[in-house]
Amino acid sequence: MGLRITHVDAFTERRFRGIAAGVCILAGARSDTWMQNVAREMNLSETAFLLKHGDEYNLRWFTPTVEVDLCGHATLASAHVLWEEGHLKQGEQALFHTRSGLLTASRVGDWIELDFPATPVEPASPPEGLLQALGTASEYVGRNQFDYLVEVDAESTLRKLIPNFTLLKSVSARGVIVTSRSSSAEYDFVSRFFAPAVGIDEDPATGSSHCSLGPYWSSKLDKKELIGYQASARGGVIRVRVRGGRVALGGKAVTVMQAELLV
Repeated sequence: MGLRITHVDAFTERRFRGIAAGVCILAGARSDTWMQNVAREMNLSETAFLLKHGDEYNLRWFTPTVEVDLCGHATLASAHVLWEEGHLKQGEQALFHTRSGLLTASRVGDWIELDFPATPVEPASPPEGLLQALGTASEYVGRNQFDYLVEVDAESTLRKLIPNFTLLKSVSARGVIVTSRSSSAEYDFVSRFFAPAVGIDEDPATGSSHCSLGPYWSSKLDKKELIGYQASARGGVIRVRVRGGRVALGGKAVTVMQAELLV
């Protein structure tokens, strides 16, 4: 008997948009090597592995090359699968134990809202190769425990970026967030996320980066509730509410396909 893996597009309500995640609900514990091999085989930005523990779930996230400490879209996808497949009732909150502590997901109308830790950036000097790899000047450079954040002068600049991923991979960080104010009244800010160091040149829609973008733009725009657009080829929409040391990330998700992993 095999294990089901569900392929979900997150931070979108349309298939083939947003960002894809694999979700595998385990029947029992599996080795790190096994999970990494499955994530490599899935070859998605992240594959999530859930193991039920009482009324809660242990949750781990793997890219095709490494395990990561925090992933928004695969958490959103995991909650979506738990409700859609009947593991949780529609009104029940999803509780996840992760390497970043206890994370929760709740249904708010048609949206799923994640309660995540804020990861604000502090001003930083750009490391050697960062701006050269991006091929742009910066309005601001910041750093947190995961990523660099680079603000550029306009959305048009952000959309035209063609990074040198070989050079960007040498920057010592999980990834690089590039952001600007939105030129559209529909969104407050736009962003892109590059993470070649963990095997992802450009991530289509990144929940965890908005744990930094939320506090950053909240301070700049004097707003507690914002809507961000991740301007990748697939695109993604993420609502952000800043609540002190936490952020609420809102998104939608849709199942694309299901497969059986032979074990």
